[in-house]
Amino acid sequence: MKNDLRIVFLGTPDFAVGILKSLIDAEQNIVGVITAPDRPAGRGRKLRPSAVKEYALSQDLPVLQPTNLKNKDFLAELKALNANLQIIVAFRMLPKLVWSMPEHGTFNLHASLLPQYRGAAPINWAIINGEKETGVTTFFIDEKIDTGAILLKSSVDIKKDETVGSLHDTLMELGSQLVLKTVDAIANGDVETFPQPLKGELKDAPKLTPENMRIDWSMPGEKIEALIRGLSPYPVAWSELIQDDEISKVKIYAAAFEAEQHKEVTGHIITTKKTMKVAVQDGYLFIKEMQLPGKRKMDIISLLNGNDFSENTKMS
Repeated sequence: MKNDLRIVFLGTPDFAVGILKSLIDAEQNIVGVITAPDRPAGRGRKLRPSAVKEYALSQDLPVLQPTNLKNKDFLAELKALNANLQIIVAFRMLPKLVWSMPEHGTFNLHASLLPQYRGAAPINWAIINGEKETGVTTFFIDEKIDTGAILLKSSVDIKKDETVGSLHDTLMELGSQLVLKTVDAIANGDVETFPQPLKGELKDAPKLTPENMRIDWSMPGEKIEALIRGLSPYPVAWSELIQDDEISKVKIYAAAFEAEQHKEVTGHIITTKKTMKVAVQDGYLFIKEMQLPGKRKMDIISLLNGNDFSENTKMS
């Protein structure tokens, strides 16, 4: 029964907070939380705790923040919690010393339908790649990344106008339900697992970098729009804006593609008092929300009210 479970929860970002909260609300016995060390953030570079740490402390839960997961002192503290189950949500790779410690093992919640989109950013890449469906998976940890035996899955459709922000929230709720089902199965001894199927093409979800977040204006318009949605509201797609030989970095939060034949040079910007569109190979990308350097994010009408763009302005 669940009262016999002693659970250690491992996670760091907001997504993990939603799952931890669902466990607390379900009165699961959380005996400790492991999260990342506090990081410098903001203009003052002051140390800031992770979202999971803030929530865990608000619930009076013991918190461990190891820099080295093989450190003897940390391992001793973890063992002293006497957990018989560990749950990971958006944490880093664990050494076998850690994931093999509890009697009932360590399971992970991953925000994709494994084996598809193994890696650091599965929610983003599902949208960027134009998938129609995604979901969440619970699986037991093994020596490799996101490869262990699957416990349960749950799927959801990706909407046409989905952003990573909206899908994040949907999958957090879906993941909360799946984690609770998985915990109940383990508590009741009803665990069944199956190996990850490896037939067909496997798509990865690599870490997001400035390179793969930059807009390539030579791509088809639908792909550019998908990239923008898959990075909005965070960490945000970007482009270089070139005007009168001055280059600046802009962030694009929202855009809409319209197919149209034209003879404009790719990247050329055309503005009216209320619209900004960028020429792409198969039409135009209408910019809806953008952020100029040193400015706040603005809807395009507000941005155009305060900024002039010459006829030779382009995106690159």
